[in-house]
Amino acid sequence: MNIFLFVILAILIVNYLLNIVVETLNVRHLKTGLPKEFAGYYDGEKYRKSQEYLKEDTRFGIITDSITTPVIIGFILLGGFNYVDQFARSFGFGSILTGLIFAGILLFASQTLGLPFSIYQTFHLEEKFGFNKTTPKTFILDILKGWALVIVLGSILFSGILWFFENAGQHAWLYCWIALTLFQMFILFIAPVVIMPIFNKFIPLEDGDLKTAIRAYAQEQGFKMKGIFSMDGSKRSTKSNAFFTGFGKFRRIVLFDTLIEKHTVDELVSILAHEVGHYRKKHIFKSILISILTTGLMFFVLSLFINNKDLFAAFQMQETSIYASLFFFGFLYSPIEMIVGISGNILSRKHEYEADAYAIKTTRNTRAMSTALKKLSVDNLSNLTPHPLKVFLSYSHPPVLERIRAIDHS
Repeated sequence: MNIFLFVILAILIVNYLLNIVVETLNVRHLKTGLPKEFAGYYDGEKYRKSQEYLKEDTRFGIITDSITTPVIIGFILLGGFNYVDQFARSFGFGSILTGLIFAGILLFASQTLGLPFSIYQTFHLEEKFGFNKTTPKTFILDILKGWALVIVLGSILFSGILWFFENAGQHAWLYCWIALTLFQMFILFIAPVVIMPIFNKFIPLEDGDLKTAIRAYAQEQGFKMKGIFSMDGSKRSTKSNAFFTGFGKFRRIVLFDTLIEKHTVDELVSILAHEVGHYRKKHIFKSILISILTTGLMFFVLSLFINNKDLFAAFQMQETSIYASLFFFGFLYSPIEMIVGISGNILSRKHEYEADAYAIKTTRNTRAMSTALKKLSVDNLSNLTPHPLKVFLSYSHPPVLERIRAIDHS
């Protein structure tokens, strides 16, 4: 057997089996007794509902993987990539346009494969547990808008990468790294004012106690911002969140409307203080730097596999190409990506504790931060007792109970 084919199949199968093991352990780790920290926030019925939500969501995820993984393996073994490549080449265009056709077909096929699962997730599972507010119209528009962005921005980026690898010689990976970094920085700047408003409405927060309190806190901390906005998160879900976007004086504080409805002013200021803590502790800068470095590693490793004949033979390809190399490399890179992801999550969990501590210190209100986390967990039916292996592999935030206990003992 072709060594690359063996490795790729092994990666797909091991990932699938590992996911089943981890998710099964996570469900079995559920505790029937309500943690004392949530007494008065969770009643018995709603706590059981949160556990049932986890069970059904986990079951659905395993079923999804059990269908998609064999489809991907079958597509590889039956030479599906070669059929797509030959079709893309049949138009007689240049390599870049042919690559765009190749990529477009594969991405469209992937979206089509995932569409039934997405529909079930949104309109049955999330609906059953009271989360879904998405209408069919919004669902369809989100897909169309997403595809429009992929066509415009994705095509530019993909074409640029292909051009560099075709024309820049042995240092192409370096130029791609620089170009992608600049592209990502550009997107970070324009996203708050160009991209995000395509999907949601951002309304300046009305004058009142909340706006006054947020401005007072931001001024006290010397945190410059462009404005404070409410986002219509309730357009799609009852789940809540908060974040800020942009850089420097162009930073925007964004609160989901669902968050504003369910929390007191002190709790919302604590949530904001947590986000400011990420900024003050340079967590955002560190995350961006790590992302840039890992992107450089990815492009360097990628350069070693461009037009590798043995790799293309694993996919039964008749001809080599740079554009197909990018897709095939993705299969090989996934173990490295997993290791990088685990390392990033370890650092992220550390940052969350630091941001919590910053919020407590600067607001001088331990109770508000703790209460905010409890309310968020209840509203989102969060799993209060995840299995340690699940946390280690995929949690970017510490389990909420650990965060609350750290806050209460600060």
